[in-house]
Amino acid sequence: MIHVYIGDGKGKTTSAIGLSVRALGRGLAVAVAQFLKSGVTGEVASLEKLGARVIRSELQLGFTFQMNEETKTLCRQEQARILARLRAEKADVMVLDEVIDALNAGMLDEAELRSFLETCETEFVLTGRNPPAWLVEKADYVSEIRKVKHPYDRGIRARVGIEK
Repeated sequence: MIHVYIGDGKGKTTSAIGLSVRALGRGLAVAVAQFLKSGVTGEVASLEKLGARVIRSELQLGFTFQMNEETKTLCRQEQARILARLRAEKADVMVLDEVIDALNAGMLDEAELRSFLETCETEFVLTGRNPPAWLVEKADYVSEIRKVKHPYDRGIRARVGIEK
């Protein structure tokens, strides 16, 4: 089964992590790959303590819209590496956090992602904004999280333990 959590609201990653915690609580093996994310976040430590395998970049590359061509090339290589590491995992549930954004930004090869989803038999959870039509069609669950109001709109940055 494929779950897709999309939208402009806060909660896509939180929902994916919640499903991961539920699966871990039932003894399922969970692997979480975070695309386009690096740095310290609270969910990584918690997931690892609960037994999930977390795969993410150690490189601080910044936002894709701020990258030069050299950094974009490095970012593409890093996203491909993350997907390859996830492909090598044996897990009942695989979360591909922000993979849709990596795809939309041209940082991940669509054919590689499609192949992975088609050749690996597991429960997938993908998050991000503006999914391509083929992914919506392929998905078994599509949940949209819509922003009604967010502190960021008032200039309040991400807070430790709440948004990061």
